[in-house]
Amino acid sequence: MLVRLRREYAQLVTSGAQLILLLLGFKLGTRTGWLFSLGLMAAISLMAWLSSLNRLRAVRDTPTSKVASAAQGYVELQGYGQYVAGSPLLSKLSAIPCLWFRYQVEERSGNNKWKVIDGGESSDSFMLRDDTGLCIVDPEQAEIYTKHRSQWSDAGYRYTEWNLFPNDSLYAIGEFRTQGGSSVEFNTREELNTLLAEWKKDMPALLKRFDLDNNGTLDLQEWMLARQAAKREVAKRMQEAQAAPDIHLMGKPRDGRLFLISSLDPDDLARRYMLWAWAHLLVFIAALVALGWLIKS
Repeated sequence: MLVRLRREYAQLVTSGAQLILLLLGFKLGTRTGWLFSLGLMAAISLMAWLSSLNRLRAVRDTPTSKVASAAQGYVELQGYGQYVAGSPLLSKLSAIPCLWFRYQVEERSGNNKWKVIDGGESSDSFMLRDDTGLCIVDPEQAEIYTKHRSQWSDAGYRYTEWNLFPNDSLYAIGEFRTQGGSSVEFNTREELNTLLAEWKKDMPALLKRFDLDNNGTLDLQEWMLARQAAKREVAKRMQEAQAAPDIHLMGKPRDGRLFLISSLDPDDLARRYMLWAWAHLLVFIAALVALGWLIKS
């Protein structure tokens, strides 16, 4: 079963709002009340349709990239989940090792309804691996879908937990960036000036290294020796930085585009977005027709 996790999903929120507005129209029972309710329903349905359509286009139109060759920017990746090196994350309620969890605790009230009293989710990063490499995924502010949901009750409380597990098939779309040797931007002049400025802060050490005649100052020749030594140090640092392995990262796009992580196949997601888009479009058209009939009557 598909479970919506993380930020409130526009489809579900707006569906509830539309139902409330419909009930409000029946309750008010006046022409003005119906005009207000139907007008707001039409506006909400239009926004929800556009939201569904944008998600559908993002999933359908963004080509799948490989981790090792992905361009910097907005990309789609598919692979399998793995832990980041270190101790595995334990879920809040069941203490099961996982990549990510969300939990909710509800208490049974006197009228036999459930009231949410606690909830939250993890923000620890995890890995997505494909056949070319690894990408660290930061789930903060992502829309997350998972197949794994467990629920149980005990002593008047109901506990619900959602998880992503190691080796789950993962689909992710978001902002991809690479840090490491191949992406290092190195300004040799700036690094040289910074290093020399650091050396000048410890003049006794600088004089000990380059004051060859021991007169307590650096003449032009001695200062040139210091600059040559600094250049060699900067070149060494640049080689070490460029030799460092690349680290690939994915997180929330800075331009506000969809950031999605799912253990479901993207084709399944696309079908669901399409169904929601059609549903909201039909509600929008129905609300407009009803408004037109009210205005003419």
